Amino acid sequence: MKKGIIAATIMLGAGLCASVSFAAAPAGEALFKEKCASCHPDGGNTINPKETLKGLKNQKFIIKQIRKGGGGMPAFDAKAISDKDAKLIAAYIVKTFKK
Repeated sequence: MKKGIIAATIMLGAGLCASVSFAAAPAGEALFKEKCASCHPDGGNTINPKETLKGLKNQKFIIKQIRKGGGGMPAFDAKAISDKDAKLIAAYIVKTFKK
């Protein structure tokens, strides 16, 4: 009986974790469309076409670029894009623009 309860608890916990990550994807997409897509449509780059978002794998690097800008990209401080939102955007970029 205890094994069944433990298994059910583990499955419930795994399901909750999965639903949280699925919920983050639409939030990241919405934020990307609002804050980034005008200069990075479809992961491209309207200012520097050679520097696209495609193939980026390091979320910390993306967040650093959001914060410091450069190469025509403005810097976005935590007032413009919160730390939480920057993480959601970075996760969306890595997941969406794999190459």
